[in-house]
Amino acid sequence: MDVLIQTLVAGVLIGGIYCLIGIGMSLIMGVMGIINLAHGQLMMVAMYITFVLSSYMHVDPYFSLIVAMPALFLLGCFLQKYLLNPLMKIDSILPENQVLMTVGIGMVLAEICRFIFTSDYKTVQTSYGGEAFFIGNISFNLPMCIAFIFAIVITLALFWFLAKTDTGRSIRATAQDKEAATLMGVNSTRITIITFGLGSALVASAGSLLIPIFYLFPDIGGPFTLKAFVICILGGLGSTVGAIFGGLTLGIAESLGATYVGMGYKEMVGFVIFVIALVFLPGGLVGIKRLIKS
Repeated sequence: MDVLIQTLVAGVLIGGIYCLIGIGMSLIMGVMGIINLAHGQLMMVAMYITFVLSSYMHVDPYFSLIVAMPALFLLGCFLQKYLLNPLMKIDSILPENQVLMTVGIGMVLAEICRFIFTSDYKTVQTSYGGEAFFIGNISFNLPMCIAFIFAIVITLALFWFLAKTDTGRSIRATAQDKEAATLMGVNSTRITIITFGLGSALVASAGSLLIPIFYLFPDIGGPFTLKAFVICILGGLGSTVGAIFGGLTLGIAESLGATYVGMGYKEMVGFVIFVIALVFLPGGLVGIKRLIKS
């Protein structure tokens, strides 16, 4: 029984950070209606910012959130304004040319980081990196617990922003019905820029929180883009609340897979759940809610 509880605790802790990754992609998907396939690479850039601050300026990875999140917010705004928004005005044979652009952005970001930092694996060493505390027979990894608390605080701050500020309400209105929001006076172009920046800042926070736990290399972004996509499918496309459900589900599934199947198969378990969700619940959590209401 202790093994099962320990596994669930580990899954919930990592799932909390996955929530940030999923919410960022869900925001962008909800407002723009596209999948950002550079999402993981944006997280990778934030991890390198955290690595530089920690290695050369001795800034704690968690304090580097103060730099990494604004930096990625500005980078996201720049990408949306100058690379993605212009594509909306161009007639193209391929209707999803913005998605293809995000693929290109991800590749460029990865190669820039490879050019600067090489392909070597990097780590950030902290004094508390290997520490843990116990409640009964269950151990709690200290960096994971700190990251989980940060993830809760950032998520609550995001929901407050979306519910209580004019810009947040405009983002929600644009996500629900872009044309109606525009007719009501919402500047949808400005909102798409802010939303992409916000989604980038959220995934940047996840990168800074994960770097004391994960190795860093230029290709780390690809797997996390897939995880973000899985989270969005599990939670329902464009649903920020659903992304929390999806993140926790993926985290627990991976943890159970690592314990009962094998460490090398933990991601496979997550993707099996993804396929099952696509087949039987293509609408994710949102689809279940609609089914219950009907």
